[in-house]
Parts: sequence; structure tokens; C-alpha cells
Amino acid sequence: MVDDDDGFMTVSTAFAVAAVLALTVAVLLVGRAAVAAHSARSAADLSALAGAHALRAGEDPCAVASGIAGANRATLASCRVDGLDVVTRAEVSIDLGVLGARSASAVARAGPV
Repeated sequence: MVDDDDGFMTVSTAFAVAAVLALTVAVLLVGRAAVAAHSARSAADLSALAGAHALRAGEDPCAVASGIAGANRATLASCRVDGLDVVTRAEVSIDLGVLGARSASAVARAGPV
């Protein structure tokens, strides 16, 4: 019986490096998705606030909200006036590599207190 284990550490190290790289990529993708979700929430909040201010000033609230969403690298997916409130939904596109392109979205409502 020959007890020859030459190269065992090379194979083990290769698997360990592959596992660490896979974990790193997974963490980066989750981080990218979290940043996109935060950006969508911020864009929705800011566009709703700007829309509510525009509504109070007698301007077109959805046009103003769309401009603010665009300035925040988001798309205004929907905008509606509900009484004195402005309700907006902003979307941020995100590329997740092999998982494809997705979008993060958030809804916000703003109006007088």
C-alpha cells in the first residue's frame, strides 16, 4: 500500500480559494442590491416631497417629481395625486451579472401635515 498524497494541498488550496471567491462575489451582489434599494427609496421620497411642494405651488407635481427622480438616477414609474398628497414609485435598475438585470423600486407619499 502506497501512501502518496503529493498535490493534496494544491487541490485543497484551489478549492478554498474558489470558495472564498464565490463568497466574495455573493457578498458584492447582495451589497449592490442593497445600494439599489436604498437609492430607490431615496429617489421615491425626494420625488414625492418635490411633487407635494409643486402641487402646493400650483405646478405639475408629476413633472417635478420625474425631474427629481431622474436627478437621483432613478425612473419615476408612477405618480398620482391623492387629495393633497403626491404618491410616487421610483425604480432603479441594477445589473447583477450572471443573475441578470433587475430593478429595485420604492413607493413614497408626501403632502401637508
